[in-house]
Amino acid sequence: MALTLTVLTDPADPAARRDVALTGGNVLKAAQAAGIEITAICGGRGRCTSCRIKFVSGAPPPPTLGDEVQLGADLVREGYRLACQCRPSEAAIVQLAPPLQEESFQILAAVPGAARASGVVIDAGIVKQVVKVDLPREEHRQTSDLDQLLTAIGHEAADVGPSVLGTLPAALRGDDGQVTVTTFGRRVLAVERGDTALMKFGLAIDVGTTSVVTTLLELESGEQLAAVSSLNPQSAFGGDLMSRIAFAQFNPGNLRKLTTRIVGLLNQHVAEVCREAGVLSKWIYKAVVVGNTCMHHLLLGIDPSYVGLAPYAPVMRHPLVLPARDLPLKIAPEARVCLLPLVAGFVGADAVAVAIATRIYAATDVRVAVDIGTNGEVLLGSPDRLWACSAPAGPAFEGSQIRHGMRGASGAIDRVTIDDDVHVHTIGETDPLGICGSGLIDLLAGLLDAGVIDPTGLIQVERRDELPPRLGDRVVMRGEERQFIVLRAGEAGAAREIVLTQDDVRQVQLAKGAIASGVAMLIHVAGIRLDGVAELMLAGGFGNYVSIPSALRIGLIPALPVERVRYVGNAASLGAQLCLLSEAERSRAAEIAARIEHVSLAAHPDFEQIFVDCMNFPPLAS
Repeated sequence: MALTLTVLTDPADPAARRDVALTGGNVLKAAQAAGIEITAICGGRGRCTSCRIKFVSGAPPPPTLGDEVQLGADLVREGYRLACQCRPSEAAIVQLAPPLQEESFQILAAVPGAARASGVVIDAGIVKQVVKVDLPREEHRQTSDLDQLLTAIGHEAADVGPSVLGTLPAALRGDDGQVTVTTFGRRVLAVERGDTALMKFGLAIDVGTTSVVTTLLELESGEQLAAVSSLNPQSAFGGDLMSRIAFAQFNPGNLRKLTTRIVGLLNQHVAEVCREAGVLSKWIYKAVVVGNTCMHHLLLGIDPSYVGLAPYAPVMRHPLVLPARDLPLKIAPEARVCLLPLVAGFVGADAVAVAIATRIYAATDVRVAVDIGTNGEVLLGSPDRLWACSAPAGPAFEGSQIRHGMRGASGAIDRVTIDDDVHVHTIGETDPLGICGSGLIDLLAGLLDAGVIDPTGLIQVERRDELPPRLGDRVVMRGEERQFIVLRAGEAGAAREIVLTQDDVRQVQLAKGAIASGVAMLIHVAGIRLDGVAELMLAGGFGNYVSIPSALRIGLIPALPVERVRYVGNAASLGAQLCLLSEAERSRAAEIAARIEHVSLAAHPDFEQIFVDCMNFPPLAS
């Protein structure tokens, strides 16, 4: 007989409760099966604290190793457990723990006007023409509204979709037969009453693993009218790609949840940018979408299961154009949604967009572009060839799997300096809540320079007496865990202690090792020396908030002179904008995707040693 677990789903409303049947699985799976959405950023692997629950009534089961490592002894004693690890043996009442209050997220959008200033000739392919249509007037003459329209514009019936047919009667009779016809190639996208020729807009959409950016542009001038960014709501089911793939794997119900989440967010974005710009959504006739392979498949409702299994083959790679109604995206129903081509299982259309934006495909010398993110990608362009690889940093730089980590939101420690003590800056200059990726990198760089951490990543508890007193007091051993106290409760307004643990350092080493080894491997495959790299470009929302000196200090990027490293903004979004405004650029995207040589890191015989070398931190310069 199944146990019944009562779940209190809203901390502010004691009446909000659901009964869940436990049939041998863990609480997370049982709750999700019952329709209760518990955030599980690590995908239910016991490697974060997002799914934590508290036992209000009934005895909590003995803590697992995951409970003790992630939650710590104090929370375990208070009755907290990880839902993904918890298997109660008796009926109980549990409270879903409220998430960390992360607000005012710092998400990078493309710079306004960057696409227009790129020198690209604007030709979005959307044409609006005002025509006079002679209405059917004689009963004995066999004709129709559509026949009369086609006569006026010189198209065929196959060029007109069913959603356009539904609007014809009112449009043709609303202004004495004068209508505006919108086309994309031969396809008729809309027929509108009167003259709306000046109303011609499009969307550039960058669907990232962690964040989503939507930009509204005027298609004639290229002017950016509005932009909105949000966290990807799929993160509740896993912070990284493999977690999300595992959630959807061979499960049509879970796949629908992921697809519905992202389409719903995009429609919220459409409403928001239209409201901000004073534009009707029916005047948006084209959208260009970029994203990694998994995000691409999930948006289209395609099962990504085999993307997560060797040989990691996507279901499709070619560029795709479909009507907005098929998603459904709430713009003009026949608007063309253009998805740029994919390269491989873990190198997607976002990498192609980065190549478009940075012009790395036309390199006259060796240039490297690094899109640092949960699913990072590295591109290397030389005068003759173009290589790419996946460098999955995972969600550590987004604050996941870090004891007091958080995303780049208000209250996150984003900058750290260290002398004889620790000095922090927070996003929004508010009281510290935790530490985000850019702050982690600054912190580690400072600790390396101060000698608190050695090149292997070990927190030097044994040598704390050699440090300045205030710094040495922050280096502690608690049980068997090495910690560095970033802030004590009350310092700089912190409501609680914020620490860096030895495991946190290891998580950052894994993340930075993935990025650094991706760059090192492409340089190795290209057969060039590091001093032959003319420029390294940091792209993506995270990459553009990282301190370049700190990134160099911890070995996140190779040891190039600072002047050879530069930020290039949200290059994936900018590439999508260029393909939105120029059909020539969209055609070029297909050519670039075909040119890119994908390097599978794990399959390369030299990768293991390169990755191990990249895990360590560079020694202190003498």
